[in-house]
Amino acid sequence: QRFDDSILLFVKYNMHGFIMDKVMVLATYLGNGGIIWIIIAVILICNKKYRKVGFMALAALMLSAILGNEVLKYIFKRARPSQALATINLLITRPLSYSFPSGHTMTSFAVAGVLAKSFKKYAIEFISLASLIAFSRVYLFVHYPTDVIAGVILGLMCNAIVICFFDKANHNSKDSI
Repeated sequence: QRFDDSILLFVKYNMHGFIMDKVMVLATYLGNGGIIWIIIAVILICNKKYRKVGFMALAALMLSAILGNEVLKYIFKRARPSQALATINLLITRPLSYSFPSGHTMTSFAVAGVLAKSFKKYAIEFISLASLIAFSRVYLFVHYPTDVIAGVILGLMCNAIVICFFDKANHNSKDSI
């Protein structure tokens, strides 16, 4: 807990400013409900050449959202930092769900992993966007750093599961031809 608190307070007292506040609010907004990832997936699904990647992205999003927001949060029931340190003024609406793991981070890394593997030329951009969304959660005082670290790990695990599943399904469909 001391590790988490020290990082949160370091970020609060050393990184906050008008421009950063605006950027972090926007970054978190892009991760709300996985909206940026859904938009990207829908665009890919509309293009026959990239349809499979779009469905993989949606599958990774759904798996990570269900696992993180519907299962793990209710197992761990960790209070958010904004609840523990109630004197902090939040720049966004106070989330009502539990803190661990970070759902924004989990879904972002699950989808960014699929996209990075499929579009290697843009891998840095996808991972950077996921990282920005993840960091925004700590910056905005709605997640502890360990919530975000767990979200990265679990999101990448969901990404690996989805890629493995689709590769296996693709391999099996070729065998049946």
